[in-house]
Amino acid sequence: PALIHLAAVGIRMPDLIRPLRYFIFFLALIVGVRGMTAPGPELFSLAGVPFSATGMAEGTLVALRFFTVMILGLIFCVTTRPSALKAAVQWMLKPVPFIPERRAGVLVGLSLRCIPMILGQGHDTRLAIRARCGNRRKNPVSRMTILAVSLLSRSFRSADKLAMAMEARCYSENRTDPEFYPSGMEPLALILGLAVFIPMVFL
Repeated sequence: PALIHLAAVGIRMPDLIRPLRYFIFFLALIVGVRGMTAPGPELFSLAGVPFSATGMAEGTLVALRFFTVMILGLIFCVTTRPSALKAAVQWMLKPVPFIPERRAGVLVGLSLRCIPMILGQGHDTRLAIRARCGNRRKNPVSRMTILAVSLLSRSFRSADKLAMAMEARCYSENRTDPEFYPSGMEPLALILGLAVFIPMVFL
């Protein structure tokens, strides 16, 4: 269903993978470091540095796990409305005792709404740093530190403004929410999710 929603809104898979290009570089770095450090039979040698077959296999498996989580998370964020996610969380947690399902739904809905905001702030922060020639610093650690500190500062300020706006409007978890109507496919989705999750954990 998620892929059908992607096609309906005109989003292609390359459009989702393109923002992950830096993350893919990080995953390739994980594979390379694991191949260099893990013991095992040598698969190949690059500039005199041996890469073991065992390390490359383990690093590739870890990278695939991270990539699967990221791409599924992006697809989920693109194809799911925050109100629908909030209603679904409340419906699932309602039978569970000692858990305030309305509060949990509000938290999950706000988290989903904050992801695009943080990504947009990251883009604006990179443009601001580039305008000040901060990208010309030779030390990559210094560049990453400047970006991380600026992004965290803007994110915390935005979260504080959001909290003040919610308090000013007397927002509470006790409000009329849209009803969640199960489609009957929830057990199948749970089984498929466990079928994907369990091999990723134990392999």
